[in-house]
Amino acid sequence: MKRCHAARGRSGFTLIELLVVILILAILAALIVPRVVGRTSDAKRAKAASDIATLSSLLQQYRVDNDAYPTTEEGLQALWVKPSDAKNWRGPYTSKDIPVDPWGNEYVYESPGPDDQDYLITSYGADGAPGGEGDAEDITSE
Repeated sequence: MKRCHAARGRSGFTLIELLVVILILAILAALIVPRVVGRTSDAKRAKAASDIATLSSLLQQYRVDNDAYPTTEEGLQALWVKPSDAKNWRGPYTSKDIPVDPWGNEYVYESPGPDDQDYLITSYGADGAPGGEGDAEDITSE
């Protein structure tokens, strides 16, 4: 019988050992989570800026072919679907649908843009409304 008892030995962890492991994991989470969450909004803003730059490049190709930018009414869809008045349209100018911004809203297109700009592409940011600060700040093609 002694041999059977000796073979069992110690199996499992004590409550103190489990609490120490949980405490270490909680400390690591407290240090890492705020950094990851803060970078999510930065990544979304960078993605919106990249999308706007890509759309601007596609609009330049459209202008070369058609001698003008799409009107506000035609919108960015003119890069995907031929407008009725586009005589030299050689699209679609993108291989996929016009993207939405990282917050799920459509990019706002104006042509001509304000202040004598040829066009203006805008993402209204996290709040989806004009203006705002921080994550809700507008991102434009200006």
